Amino acid sequence: MSLPEDYLERVYAGVLGKIIGVYLGRPFEGWPYDKIKSELGYIWYYVNNKLKQPLIVTDDDISGTFTFIRALEDYGCSKDLSPEQIGNTWLNYIIENRTILWWGGLGNSTEHTAYLRLKQGLKPPQSGSIETNSKVVAEQIGAQIFIDGWGMVSPGDPEMAADLARRAACVSHDGEAIYAAQVIAAIEAQAFVEDNIEKLIDCGISFIPQDSTIYRLITDIRNWYTAYDDWEQTRELIEQKYGYDKYGGGCHVVPNHALIINALLYGKGDFQKSLMIVNTSGWDTDCNSGNVGCILGIKNGLEGIDLGPDWRSPLADRMYIASADGGRVVTDAVRESYRIANIGRRLVGMEAVSPKGGARFHFEAPGALQGFYVDKSDGCCQTVSIRNSAIEQLHGNRALELEFAHICPGQSARALTPTFIPPDDLDMPGYRLMASPQLYPGQTIRASFLASDISGEANLSLIVKTYRSDGSTELFKSRSIPLMPRQQATIDWRVPNINNQTIYAVGVEISSDRYSSGRVYLDYLTWEGVPSANLIFPDEQNSRLPWIDAVDHVLYPPSGGIALIQDKDTGLFLQGCDDWRGYTLRASISIHMAEAAGLAFRARGINRYYALLLKPRSGRVELISRFDDHISVLHSFEKKLELDRYYDITISIKDDTVYVTLENEAFEYRLSNTFLRSGFIGLVCTEGRVDCKALSITT
Repeated sequence: MSLPEDYLERVYAGVLGKIIGVYLGRPFEGWPYDKIKSELGYIWYYVNNKLKQPLIVTDDDISGTFTFIRALEDYGCSKDLSPEQIGNTWLNYIIENRTILWWGGLGNSTEHTAYLRLKQGLKPPQSGSIETNSKVVAEQIGAQIFIDGWGMVSPGDPEMAADLARRAACVSHDGEAIYAAQVIAAIEAQAFVEDNIEKLIDCGISFIPQDSTIYRLITDIRNWYTAYDDWEQTRELIEQKYGYDKYGGGCHVVPNHALIINALLYGKGDFQKSLMIVNTSGWDTDCNSGNVGCILGIKNGLEGIDLGPDWRSPLADRMYIASADGGRVVTDAVRESYRIANIGRRLVGMEAVSPKGGARFHFEAPGALQGFYVDKSDGCCQTVSIRNSAIEQLHGNRALELEFAHICPGQSARALTPTFIPPDDLDMPGYRLMASPQLYPGQTIRASFLASDISGEANLSLIVKTYRSDGSTELFKSRSIPLMPRQQATIDWRVPNINNQTIYAVGVEISSDRYSSGRVYLDYLTWEGVPSANLIFPDEQNSRLPWIDAVDHVLYPPSGGIALIQDKDTGLFLQGCDDWRGYTLRASISIHMAEAAGLAFRARGINRYYALLLKPRSGRVELISRFDDHISVLHSFEKKLELDRYYDITISIKDDTVYVTLENEAFEYRLSNTFLRSGFIGLVCTEGRVDCKALSITT
């Protein structure tokens, strides 16, 4: 099967439509129709400022959608992906009570209930079935809100989309919830090749039973649409026949699915009008708006989004995916679009694409900013703008254009993008945002650029911004290079030791000792290599946590370091990125009382990692691999281990051989797991307490 020629761009439009819809509806989620009309009026644009809320936030609709689709990546992009494998993906990336889901309790929150069933050992579809969890719980909205990725990896193949949606939905839902998810996924898949809304709906309902409630409500809404010109009349009929009072639970799928169909029909394919209808209608606004936005993003492409107001500039592509993969939490719509599109390509036997040699920021999607913003802090030139521009002289077709005018002596023009949680989002409402930095000392940043129309004398530097231990921020910069008209160049900078500060942004700075104007096209910006740093442990005064906390309790001993406590099973305290491959870890660890404790490496979640474990009760040291429920002891030896004594551990990974030194004992082992070829690092604790004085990583 061939893919549409504009597949990548349409996926990008679908991802943008999803996050625009979610961020549009998020500030008044759960408001009834009458309250929205009286306090906000018709929702034609973002209202977050009116409600004094941030625009870009952590949200289950986004985190779940872009996390659960990773099951395809993790299991080889096979069309035979099973519901059980998708359930394992939940367990690997969800941190209990902290990320992705609404943690509303057993029998109240459908996803929380399903998660607990999975932890108890129930496999899908039993984990989400009506028989296990009751009809009301199993038919809430979650399967529908998490479904968009399955449609986007199936362009022009609604049958595959509906089947994948069924497998994904049954992890946590059943009945009408699965049918609703199948309709949305099939519509999205068909929207790559079909423009007519009525035909898209025909396609969607062709995969569900005609005696289902979802099928009947869609038939009713289409009949009302034929009879009435006003969407609000049909919305009233929806409330009378399919309203919240007719269905149990906090957020049933049936009423909300009805609002999506109503918005698609009366919006007639127009992006802004359809979002206005679905958001003004009330109920679960961010969820419904996210589905509508994704469908119409795919169908209309970027041009359809850009026909209305400026939806994109306030976002700058930024999004958060709150999961156990800390290095992917702070991300952007371009990176996520390429990940999804590359899954779609692999499903039909095509190779993945990586623009500009796999650069992290390549700007190849039209209009893409990839999180870049103009720094307006003190000492910065105020006459600066950035935009995505088509330009062919570089390694691709597009670049980030930085235009500056009249930089005064002592001033600079800066364009930055987050690599960790930015200052304004450290205390955002909703989920506590945990993330790992993506950029560290010891890594080498590389940027390619083209200078144009330079007047006066100007210089370009690479820069990073960091958090200091006292809560303030600091800027570090590379050597500068002079800019010349029509100059094309590449600049490299190995990030120096920055006193163990956490980097939260990276970018470029243009400065001048004389008045200067011009523009610079940033072709790409990326980095490579392994960090060389002492990893900072949090303390009670420092809330800037560069760690993914998947343990039950964290203490801060007066002597320094950190203490991790796990009440049951195994917990991890993780940091890093999933592309870290060869590195050396050094740690000093003391077991206060625990079944096992040690160091994890090449971790790809909380259930997939290698680890060196110290087991004082049995007097053994074990090198293990874990992939989901499969734990293998790769190498072990006897050793008398004393409680409350610190042990120095060194683990080096070169190619696929691990070298371990524990006190005066050493061994090496050849690793063979083809999936765990790279990954982040961390501390492991099983049922008890472990203390760690220091943990460092080097090449």
